[in-house]
Amino acid sequence: MKKIIFLTLLFTTVIYSQKKFKDQPLVSEIFTADPSAHIFNGKIYIYPSHDIFLENPPIDDCGGKYAMRDYRVLSMDYIGGPVTIHDVALDLDDVPWAKRQFWAPDAAEKDGKFYLYFPAKDSQDIFKIGAAVSDKPEGPFIPQKKPIVGSYSMDPSVFKDDDGSYYMYFGGIWGGQLQRWDENNKYSPGICGKELLDSGIPDGPAISPRIAKMSDDMISFAEDPKPVRIIDKNGNPILTKDHERRFFEAAWVHKIDETYYLSYSTGNTHFIVYATSSNPYGPFVYQGVINNPVDGWTNHHSTLKVGEQWYLFYHDTQISGQDHLRNVKYSKMFHNDDGTIKTINTIIN
Repeated sequence: MKKIIFLTLLFTTVIYSQKKFKDQPLVSEIFTADPSAHIFNGKIYIYPSHDIFLENPPIDDCGGKYAMRDYRVLSMDYIGGPVTIHDVALDLDDVPWAKRQFWAPDAAEKDGKFYLYFPAKDSQDIFKIGAAVSDKPEGPFIPQKKPIVGSYSMDPSVFKDDDGSYYMYFGGIWGGQLQRWDENNKYSPGICGKELLDSGIPDGPAISPRIAKMSDDMISFAEDPKPVRIIDKNGNPILTKDHERRFFEAAWVHKIDETYYLSYSTGNTHFIVYATSSNPYGPFVYQGVINNPVDGWTNHHSTLKVGEQWYLFYHDTQISGQDHLRNVKYSKMFHNDDGTIKTINTIIN
């Protein structure tokens, strides 16, 4: 059976490899996705999800086929250099409160300590966000016994501002369960997936990602999470029905001078788009597309400045051709003189 599965994967890979890709996978020994890239101690570290093979992956809109169980950190001394796949940084079995699904993580550093932030479903199958600590960027990380109080949904990303403040952005709809939480952080059981396309108020404001300032200990929130408003250039909210611009998942923030760039995935329309603000809390004004749809369903990214060059880290399915077996890549990213970002096409026509 394993031989048949391998041959099927190989056949699919041959078909998909006939496409022309702008960039090549960072590693092929394991499947990786959702890369959060940082520079720590003078090296580039990437914190991805670690996709695993499932013989009969669930077919649903709640993300059942994304059944990751551990994290493996990647590192390289310089862009284009050899990539190290480090040992397991954190295992699901080591997190007392976590039941399943280690989805997209992020990391931060403060005072020589390194923090890994990760979503997982608890015993009630509700996504919460955990924190783990290490003396080394690659781990191993020691998890806290409970999730961060006040956290929910998934896709945590932690941004350090110029004044030394840290903020966590998080949330994702459909399988990420953000639609189950109101803007007062109250939970109600609910649906996921395509049912959401026609639920709620299509002409009303889209669901917002959340922000919370981190406490000095870096393992708790200093405040209750707040919605991050995304508006158009006329000051109107991006609407639920606007699937090519509305927030779906994968919030990430970088800053140039006094401008905050919030980038995120539109999910079922498969774009990475961005909006700008003069305040980390927003509102953010929608500006355009950073990354056009990649090969595969999901599109999840991070941005990183190395020297004077910005890079977009992302994933696609070049190696496997399967949506739940992805591979991390990066591409140069360019800001125009007016502050806008040039759109990247990762598949060459």
